[in-house]
Amino acid sequence: MPRWLPRAMVLALALYACFQLGSWAFHQLVGLLINVLIAFFVALAIEPAVGRMAARGMRRGFATFIVFFAVLVAAVGFVVLLGSMLAGQIVEMVEDFPKYLDQVINWINETFRTELSRVEMQDSLLRSDWLRKYVENGATGVLDISATVLGGLFKLLTIFLFSFYFAADGPRLRRALCSVLPPAKQAEVLRAWEIAVDKTGGYIYSRGLMALISGVAHYVLLALLGVPYAPALAVWVGLVSQFIPTIGTYLAGALPMLIAFTVNPWYALWVLGFVLIYQQFENYVLQPKLTARTVDIHPAVAFGSVVAGTALLGAVGALIAIPAVATLQAFLGAYVKRYDVTDDPRVHGHRRHGEAVVARLQQVLSSRGAGGKREQRPPAEPEEDRA
Repeated sequence: MPRWLPRAMVLALALYACFQLGSWAFHQLVGLLINVLIAFFVALAIEPAVGRMAARGMRRGFATFIVFFAVLVAAVGFVVLLGSMLAGQIVEMVEDFPKYLDQVINWINETFRTELSRVEMQDSLLRSDWLRKYVENGATGVLDISATVLGGLFKLLTIFLFSFYFAADGPRLRRALCSVLPPAKQAEVLRAWEIAVDKTGGYIYSRGLMALISGVAHYVLLALLGVPYAPALAVWVGLVSQFIPTIGTYLAGALPMLIAFTVNPWYALWVLGFVLIYQQFENYVLQPKLTARTVDIHPAVAFGSVVAGTALLGAVGALIAIPAVATLQAFLGAYVKRYDVTDDPRVHGHRRHGEAVVARLQQVLSSRGAGGKREQRPPAEPEEDRA
């Protein structure tokens, strides 16, 4: 046996053990890492406001507290207003449910010539095994729901604490990071940090502007239909559709449809049609223009980054994909060498396919005409005849 073989086997086993330990630790800490990543982007989003307050002489920690307190007050007020509105509408729907059920039963009896009765349907429903099993499963699932809610609150608290420390101790964090790097690398890190703040702020600005436009548009529709709580529903649609990725649009449109159904079932269809049409307008007209101006990223790149972020990190990846890609694109743009573009009209797309075909035909005809003229010339005399 060679002398190096036992050492190589021990080294291979040690590396494999380290890999397994690192993989296990990463899977155990992936939730914490995602929370830290979210907190970092939240800190970048509030960095401009905190920086302005600190520039005016306010302590950075107190300025961060004011910003977070304002956001918390706005969020709690919105949730309380929306919860009271939703509770009132649910009570009204429960009270009017027998009336809606009678209308449906009467329509079924008139259409299909049946003799259904609401009392008989209620008795059969109350005595059914399906309802009993559903109540039992719901009672056992209360603990799971409570655990999920507590876990969500703990995640929010973790994100809040990390984002507060990142924003309040931003200069100290940058100094600590730059202290372990050479001067040339320090300038690059500070530049990347500044770009990340600008791009994240631009992304939040664009989302807020689209939320405002969406809220105003849906408020006009709900006010015309006479749906109650139109301002609160408009704010709900604007915020949820813009700041909750992937499923935000469906959650935003479900609540106005539910409230409109209590007024008139046909109004729910009107709201559904308007939500679908406005979503297409936002995706293909409004969002590309705002994203290109505030984040300076191509719409196709933005869409691809959202898809990739969703595949990697789910809803969190979809939310932070655009500012992350915009930051990376702006940072790498300084290291990409660019050249002056030629004045060829094909660069601007001025030469169309039809014009190219016409130019090709003209070239062929001119070549044939030149060939015919060359054939009409008399042949040259050989040198012997001239002699």
